[in-house]
Amino acid sequence: MVPLKDYATVSHEATLGEAVRALEKAQTTLEPTQHQHRAILVLDKNGNVLGKLTMKDILLTLEPNYGKLEGMEVLTRSGYSADLIKSMLEKNALWLEPLQFICERATHLKVRDFIKPPSESEHVDENATLGEAIHQLIVYPYQSLLVTRHKKVVGILRLSDVFATICDKISTCNS
Repeated sequence: MVPLKDYATVSHEATLGEAVRALEKAQTTLEPTQHQHRAILVLDKNGNVLGKLTMKDILLTLEPNYGKLEGMEVLTRSGYSADLIKSMLEKNALWLEPLQFICERATHLKVRDFIKPPSESEHVDENATLGEAIHQLIVYPYQSLLVTRHKKVVGILRLSDVFATICDKISTCNS
């Protein structure tokens, strides 16, 4: 687990641009052997975690037309062809505007306007076994879980760290 104090965090009042800069700043404090952060934890005025802002969330927010395509993720998992998915991209004019508009959006969008509260399945108790955490990471579509102590988020458990732990264990096995 990465403790809350060591992870990228931002106030719910921050802009998207400020959130991205907080992520970049947090990356600079990591040791070369540490995995990069792939999300930003959003905090309320009391320092409690309201939610997690992932790289995918940021990309979805920057292209407002994705709001028209609810269920697109389900389509890609349901075996629809790449051509159908591509036609949806073209039909809905996704990512057609020049990248220059990203800066404008990033400075005006407030994190509080698009952050979603985490579901119960996105939490794991700090005393859960590694097996329980792995099961959640496999069954649900999360790259990380919010670690809780008495219902308060105290850190984040990342898939990349769990995988590294498993690989370390495997490397100690006799061949």
